[in-house]
Amino acid sequence: MYLIFNEGYASTSGDELVRAGVSDEAIRLMRILHRLLPHEHEVTGLLALLLLTDARRPARADADGLPVSLEDQDRHRWDADKIAEGRVLVREALAAPRVGPYAIQAAIAALHDEAPRLTATDWPQVIALYDVLLTITPSPVVQLNRAVAIAMRDGPAAGLTLIDRLADSPELRGYHLLPATRADLLSRLGRPSEAAEAYRKALELVTNEPERAYLSHPSRPSGSSASLSLIVSSRVPSRPAGAISRLMRAHGRSTSGPNQWADYEAWRT
Repeated sequence: MYLIFNEGYASTSGDELVRAGVSDEAIRLMRILHRLLPHEHEVTGLLALLLLTDARRPARADADGLPVSLEDQDRHRWDADKIAEGRVLVREALAAPRVGPYAIQAAIAALHDEAPRLTATDWPQVIALYDVLLTITPSPVVQLNRAVAIAMRDGPAAGLTLIDRLADSPELRGYHLLPATRADLLSRLGRPSEAAEAYRKALELVTNEPERAYLSHPSRPSGSSASLSLIVSSRVPSRPAGAISRLMRAHGRSTSGPNQWADYEAWRT
């Protein structure tokens, strides 16, 4: 279901950025699976992740079908019903004695969906969740997403340092979002020639035509690479004694700053 949804959310190739029917079918099948296995927390977590991610679909492409970066998306167009449903499910998934990777990814997605704007994202909390995710499912893709969050919290130089360490990762060979993300950070650092070279590398690798058009567009805004659209989050006041704090402590992590989901003894974000 995860792979089916991903193909609908960001088509591997072709002329469409989003294949809505594929995403809708994945969500439909996940709802059936959740009804059959209501006490399987990772099933609940995956359904929450799909809903919270798909909620942003209405704002992800412009009138020409080109990607709209997370920073530039009209968040009023996000599907509030899917976000509300996903939030309920994420709390259930996080109530599990042993929290799985889908639940953690859904928690990150929930933080993203609740941020009124990109700069309001609770990046320390997003990073803490990625740290936990890396202890459960180590992955260069997770490291890449974490590096973007680091860049948003600590600046592009900090993120670029981490991304450059992934350059020789076999798993990311051929993954266009690695050079696209690097290009974005180089642009932010005022290194246009290096950024242009990284964009050229991304264009060699990308197989989706709307993404290719976006990356090659002469008016592409610096700092709005499609790669940075992978991350989102938000900050809501709460009591820090909730389940998210317990999860972090269990993995030796600190929960710095307020966390909207820490309110819930059965944790889910």
